[in-house]
Amino acid sequence: MGASGGVTRNTLRQQIADALRDEVLSGRLQPGREFTVKQMAEQYGVSATPVREALFDLSAQGLLESDQHRGFHVREFSVADYRSMVEARALVIDGVFRGVFQGEQPARARLGPYRDALVSVRRRAEEASRAARCGDLDILIGYDLRFWRELGAIVDNTYITDFLHRLRVQAWVFAVPYLRGDADVLDWLWNGHQELVEAIIEVDEDAVRAVLDAYKEHGLKWADRLAAGNPAHPGRGTGAAGPAE
Repeated sequence: MGASGGVTRNTLRQQIADALRDEVLSGRLQPGREFTVKQMAEQYGVSATPVREALFDLSAQGLLESDQHRGFHVREFSVADYRSMVEARALVIDGVFRGVFQGEQPARARLGPYRDALVSVRRRAEEASRAARCGDLDILIGYDLRFWRELGAIVDNTYITDFLHRLRVQAWVFAVPYLRGDADVLDWLWNGHQELVEAIIEVDEDAVRAVLDAYKEHGLKWADRLAAGNPAHPGRGTGAAGPAE
């Protein structure tokens, strides 16, 4: 009986954490927005314990910040933070693919066991690219995160995949408020998912590196644009922002 109760509570804790993460990623919970455990417990119609645990989980992931006297608020990332995310992401991904293409085992043999997984990744890539071209942020975010998460299977290192996933979620949290109000949003949604997965399937190292270099450049250009105040910081009239994944 006790074990069943533990599973139920842990499941509820994860469900609340997932729901809150979706609220942040959708932009419904804006950066800086404050709330308490009591407010969230009432909103979801549950007890305070799983809510508190879920909020601390999201704080550990860098999405929320807590204040002993005022509760929690959605973390506000700066343009400098976003630029650092892009650069850190690029460094790690570069190391990953250097290991794939320049390791002791030939790349084709290294990728062989992941052929079936890459078929699934290709489907995610198609959906993500389509959503980016249509400017559908809600669909894009979900498929983009799933695309990179599944592509991470070729790394075979959960520490690396978890780190990259955390960076991507944080980058989206930063980007969404700007993208929602950007008239030129279609120009700033990266849609190279299909190009990347096809290059990997073809075991074309030069093509993979070209896509990843373009991906990094895309992010840094968007950071430059946001640093120049175009578009302005959401709700502040002036300021900066970062691009979509």
